[in-house]
Amino acid sequence: MDGIVKTDGVMGGQPRIDGRRISVLQIYEWVNEEGMNPETVSSEFDVALADVHLALSYYYDNVGEMEDWRERRKARIEESEDEQPSPKYA
Repeated sequence: MDGIVKTDGVMGGQPRIDGRRISVLQIYEWVNEEGMNPETVSSEFDVALADVHLALSYYYDNVGEMEDWRERRKARIEESEDEQPSPKYA
């Protein structure tokens, strides 16, 4: 377990598990929105169980920051959808 890090240029600077491209927000969503238990997240994504709990703890200690990341992601998705060309029908 190395901790939670933020690195410019890696996952947009989101808090993530050190050495991995798995964000705190992803772990929170898997556990709290998709109903996976921490043990399943650990085994399915090859993440130490302690790191799963560390990510969840980080989320709850920084709810405002994590909601900002969620809003940024939502805005990026909406921008991407707006930039997609409309299908052309013959």
